[in-house]
Amino acid sequence: MPATLLVLAHEGGWDEILLVAVPLALLAGVFWMADRRARRMGRPGETRSDPQVPE
Repeated sequence: MPATLLVLAHEGGWDEILLVAVPLALLAGVFWMADRRARRMGRPGETRSDPQVPE
């Protein structure tokens, strides 16, 4: 294995930061999408006042 790859693998700990940051970012994105979807659906028992949707 070339020496440059071995040096880059542990240069300052950035690879370990990515091992934590990427999964956290993915989870934050999933939670954001779920929250957005839940807010669009509204609360249980709440009627929509959209005139295009028949009640």
